[in-house]
Amino acid sequence: METQITELFGLQIYTDKGMFIGEVEDVVIDVDQKKIEAIVVGKVNEELFEMKNFKGLKIPYRIISAIDDIVLIRHLPGAFTSGSAEE
Repeated sequence: METQITELFGLQIYTDKGMFIGEVEDVVIDVDQKKIEAIVVGKVNEELFEMKNFKGLKIPYRIISAIDDIVLIRHLPGAFTSGSAEE
């Protein structure tokens, strides 16, 4: 399947457990190996991250499970903390 990189911009990013992470803001490309290295997250879900001196969030391409209407990444236990308790 071929797609344009620009079609990724603005897609919402979720874990396979249903957590909203943010939106694709940019893509990091390894030009020498001609492959996507990571996606850069914008509009980050503030409830999942403590962002003091936030410099940005990159998600390695290797943990992406699927890309279609959304970007689906593997849920990494302990990587994302929820700021709100479940009721």
